[in-house]
Amino acid sequence: MTDKLKPLREQIDAIDAQILDLLSRRARLAQDVGHVKAETNAPVFRPEREAQVLRGVAERNPGPLKDPEIQTIFREIMSACRSLERRVTVAYLGPAGTFSEQAVYQQFGRAVEGLPCVSIDEVFRATEAGTADFGVVPVENSSEGAINRTLDLMLATTTVISGEVAIAVQHSLMTKTGSMDGVTVVCAHSQALAQCQAWLNLHHPNLERRAVASNAEAAVMASKDPSIAAIASEMAGQQYGLAVVAGHIQDDPHNRTRFAVIGHLHTSPSGHDQTSLVLAVPNKAGAVYNLLAPLATHGVSMTRFESRPARIGTWEYYFYVDIEGHEHDPAVARALIELKDNAAFFKVLGSYPLSL
Repeated sequence: MTDKLKPLREQIDAIDAQILDLLSRRARLAQDVGHVKAETNAPVFRPEREAQVLRGVAERNPGPLKDPEIQTIFREIMSACRSLERRVTVAYLGPAGTFSEQAVYQQFGRAVEGLPCVSIDEVFRATEAGTADFGVVPVENSSEGAINRTLDLMLATTTVISGEVAIAVQHSLMTKTGSMDGVTVVCAHSQALAQCQAWLNLHHPNLERRAVASNAEAAVMASKDPSIAAIASEMAGQQYGLAVVAGHIQDDPHNRTRFAVIGHLHTSPSGHDQTSLVLAVPNKAGAVYNLLAPLATHGVSMTRFESRPARIGTWEYYFYVDIEGHEHDPAVARALIELKDNAAFFKVLGSYPLSL
């Protein structure tokens, strides 16, 4: 066996040396790019450019590595090289170990400065004030629907959406000891409690269910109190020294959460983009139909339509709409002009690359 492995390992070592040389050459070029950007104060992170790179490597991938694995490798390469220009700071709903933190790494790679925040409101404030370059906030869950606080904050924020991330959400029930002996309370974010409701009803119907600011906060509480069980990710459990009692307890095995990347960066078209809007109409018959008619007229597809009660003003609802394409695409631009003319309230939340 050793005789057979030795020549293969020698080939791997030789290829690793080539990879290291190429990575160093790429990093030096990234430094040159940084110098050029510094002359014009151009942004360090360009989500449309990175999306194009990741799509390109997937299209050229000859295997046997699968596209997601190849894209993960290249995302980390870009992240490390980007940090040579400047390390980007990203705010997220903390503490460490939340799904929001996972979304940060999935979008930006690991070579960033994470800024954990105590609430979604604080993520917006940190990003608006420039304490963070970007923020990552949950927008909707596949089983529980929209994150209403995020939608409400989108109305008045000075930031724009510059990217989106969708991640699989897998919940685990964890305690300090790995046992449910003496446990009286299960803590989690309200969304997580809802996403695991049927499982809890079946397995632990008598436990008090207590909503907290985040699943990671629940993990922190469980790490300090053996009477508390937490619903959180296994990453959070590892972060705070918890043991898994039961894994994959979410009621929907395909449970996913979509996150928005917010900041002050207006992205250019990447070739596969989405535009998010907030609209409102006067309360009269046919108003919504007439409002959205320009999308059909100009051949623009609507991929999401969400309504929220209006808390101010003279309209009953705000409508959150996602459409295919970038706001600078000719057909989309023409449709937006007509939409704005028809709307009582109109705001473009951002145009950004579709999640991979």
